[in-house]
Formats: sequence, C-alpha cells, structure tokens
Amino acid sequence: MEFQTEADSTDKSQPFEIKTEDITEHDDKPRPYLCTVCDMRFTQKRHFNRHKQIHTEENMYSCSECSNRFTSQRVLSNHKNIHTDKYKCTECDKCCQSSSDLARHRRSHSGEKPFECSVCSKRFTQAGNLVKHSRIHSGEKPYKCHMCDKAFNVSETLNRHMRVHTGDKPYKCHMCDKAFNVSGTLNTHMRVHTGDKPYKCLLCNKSFSQFSHMQSHKRHIHSKRRPYHCPYCDKLFKTNIELKRHVRIHTGAKLYACSHCSERFTRLYQLQTHLLKSHNEGN
Repeated sequence: MEFQTEADSTDKSQPFEIKTEDITEHDDKPRPYLCTVCDMRFTQKRHFNRHKQIHTEENMYSCSECSNRFTSQRVLSNHKNIHTDKYKCTECDKCCQSSSDLARHRRSHSGEKPFECSVCSKRFTQAGNLVKHSRIHSGEKPYKCHMCDKAFNVSETLNRHMRVHTGDKPYKCHMCDKAFNVSGTLNTHMRVHTGDKPYKCLLCNKSFSQFSHMQSHKRHIHSKRRPYHCPYCDKLFKTNIELKRHVRIHTGAKLYACSHCSERFTRLYQLQTHLLKSHNEGN
C-alpha cells in the first residue's frame, strides 16, 4: 500500500476526530498530504497518518449499532451521534454527527446561503464553496500537478486530473467490463445499457442519451445558420463535419481505401457501392 506526502510536518501523531472540515470536499484550505489510495487530502500530517489506518485495517474501534470501524474512540463517539437524536434534523429526521454538520444540513431545507461573492453577488451555503468560486474572478490556480505543468483552481479537479497520469479508472460499470476515470462518464455510459435518453429536443420531441448529441441534432435539423464557409467555393454548411466532407471534392482527398484492390474513394458510400459491385461483398 503506497501513500504520498507533498510536504513535511513536525506534528506528533495523536488521537483526533476527523471532522468534515478536515476533508477535501468540504473546504478549500491547502492540503499538502495526499492519500494515493483514495485521493483524500489533509492539512496536517497527524491527520494524514491517522487516515492511513483506514486502508491498513487498523480500525480498532467498532460501532455497536452498525458494522463501521474507526481509528480512535473520539472518532467512534462522533460517529455514534448519527444513531441518536442528539443532532437530528426536525425537517427530515436525518441525524448528523455534530452541530456544525446539522447547521450545514439545515440549509438544504431553508435555502439559506449566507456566503456572498463580493464581485458578482452569487451566494453559497458553505464558505469553502465561496472560496472556490472566487477563483473564477481572480484566476488563481493554487493546485499544481507535480507530473506536468497544469494547474487547477480546486483540489477535486487536480485529483481527477492525476488519473490521466496514473491510469486509474475507479468507476466501473457493473453490467460490462468497462471502467472510467470520472463518475460522469460512467453515468453517461450506463445509458447504453438502460436506454435512458434524458435530453429531449423541444422542437420535435426526439430524445438523446447525451446533451452534446441533442445540440448537434438541433444544429443539423432545426437551425438555419450555416457558419462553416467553404474556402474553395461559396457553399455554406451547418457543421464542420459537413464542410470537411465537402472540401474533399475540391482537394481530391480519398480517405476510403478498398481492402481488395488499389481503389480509393472520397465518400464512404462510394466505397460500399464499389465493394458490392466489384467484390460481391454484401451478398
């Protein structure tokens, strides 16, 4: 099992409680300590060292209410609050681990967004989300990849980017053997199996599995705009693909080669016709 630190610290390891503010997803403090097993980052070395025990099966404290195990008594005590009514939401009966967790959760019901951007007045439920948003205006990108020159404005994006270098594909389809490096791509892929087509064209009610496919359909079928101009003649086209196909008429480019003879063709249908007539393929 490999773990990586990106900075050093003199903090001594001691029992501690992993609070939500210690985890990458909930705020935006610098986090130099990276767990290469699950991509979580930590602000302090002692927090990182304690987290590693999760992966080395050194969780000694077991919850009597469920099967979860924890690295310290304090973490276990904090967890047990979800099995009691100590921090219970009066709107949906959800039990939280702490008063701060409950306060954040309640905003999902009230719609309260106490953190406001001073530049564009957009509001957020959490301070960490405001910090991330502010980088849209400042252009700050504090999270740098140590394997290439790319930089990112939030740590989560850097963590996803690192999979380009590691080849890690943690999101696996349970219906086939395919795996993906981001969850969104897996969700899109699942529509191949489910047949789900959530994107509907409002002009003709035709549905699509991907948003980009719907946009392409609208440009192709419903739009009158023809922004792609042929450099050799006056013809205009709706899509760049149509333009490229047309340009071959002028350049003489023949991309489709016959596997039986030396003939080449500018269009796929021409090759298919040739195979049928000259080589009896398709009978």
